[in-house]
Amino acid sequence: MGSAASNVPLTGTTEAGGLSTMWKHKRVLAASLVGTSVEFYDFYIYATAASLVFGPIFFPASSPSVQLIAAYASFAVAFFARPLGAAIFGHYGDRIGRKSTLVASLMLMGGSTLAIAFLPTYEMMGWWAPLLLCVMRFGQGFGLGGEWGGAALLAVENAPPGWRARFGMFPQLGAPVGFIFANGLFLLLGQMLTDAQFMAWGWRLPFLASAILVILGLWIRLKLTETAEFATASAQGQAVRLPLGEVMRHHLVPVIAGTFATVACYAIFYITTAFALGYGTVNLGIGREHFLLIQLGAILFMAAGIILAGWWADVSTARLVLIAGCSATIPMGVVFGPLLGTATDLSIYTALALGLFVMGFVYGPLGAWLPSLFPVRLRYSGVSFAFNVGGILGGALAPIVAQSLVSLYGVGTSGLYMSAAAAISLIALVVAGNSRHG
Repeated sequence: MGSAASNVPLTGTTEAGGLSTMWKHKRVLAASLVGTSVEFYDFYIYATAASLVFGPIFFPASSPSVQLIAAYASFAVAFFARPLGAAIFGHYGDRIGRKSTLVASLMLMGGSTLAIAFLPTYEMMGWWAPLLLCVMRFGQGFGLGGEWGGAALLAVENAPPGWRARFGMFPQLGAPVGFIFANGLFLLLGQMLTDAQFMAWGWRLPFLASAILVILGLWIRLKLTETAEFATASAQGQAVRLPLGEVMRHHLVPVIAGTFATVACYAIFYITTAFALGYGTVNLGIGREHFLLIQLGAILFMAAGIILAGWWADVSTARLVLIAGCSATIPMGVVFGPLLGTATDLSIYTALALGLFVMGFVYGPLGAWLPSLFPVRLRYSGVSFAFNVGGILGGALAPIVAQSLVSLYGVGTSGLYMSAAAAISLIALVVAGNSRHG
């Protein structure tokens, strides 16, 4: 993908054909963005609730720090469900198509999120309450396991020559958009409700609101047609009986490289969002609404980083941009903890904005790079499995490890997990070499 190719127009050779192609591209990009925004909204409202309220409501313990770690442990459940969801949804995505599979993943994710709104607390049902919470969290992770890979393929497999990274960045933009909606709603509720009202029932409202967003996402996705590359592969009889088995037998090195290359983006995001929110409100004593407002400002830097990375990846290569992002993450992780520990608004904002901006460069190009590792007939399985297994190492453990580091060695060490994750991803990208299917 060179600079010359990036100048290819988005329209066709005739006026009518060009307009048809333009509208198709707009529908595809809207579907990939809105769908992942809904999915990530569902995922992030859990992360926010885990940092703010789930500890005392579902996990009573001797200290706030222990409650917070227990809530983060329930948060981690979804990451272990995601590879299973990736295997199941990836199988059907490679067998019957991207569109139907994406609709199913959205419905499962939305149903699990809505159910959390009606869960009893520990005071009502004892240990049945956190158990049910973990079951619903598992459902969230299972659904999300089939979401990102399918949304990335929806965008990339419909991209014109020279635009794969810029099309592939649209599912990535669903992350900051979903985060803004999630934390924005929690911020609004904090302004409208007392602390007692928020703890009693206000935290349930964001989970109820997800039903509206899911309906919107379904309406958009049901209007789509199948991707051109998948349709061509299906017409040529390239469907595989067990796609994941084929991936593991013949594409194991790309799976391993793709898995470890995604670790950095997960670690950065969940330390700068879930961990930072919990640390800021519990350990620093900063007001909930105040800290959410700081995060909402910082997340805009993530969106900017994704957009810049998408453009750069089409001008050069997605792998080169990912390598640059991981290289920048290593020193960023070193300074993150001291900045957060200074506990001023400016230093906290700087730490979060810097981390999230750098994340744009280790996350934005993944939508173009991961699909390039696998042939069309195996892409949904290969991409989804690699991306979601990487989430266990980078995402599930991130807030737990960061909180534990703070408890043992102080806040100055909280960003070192990001540096370590970036080093792992950097090695994986170097080992992967240039892709063969992009």
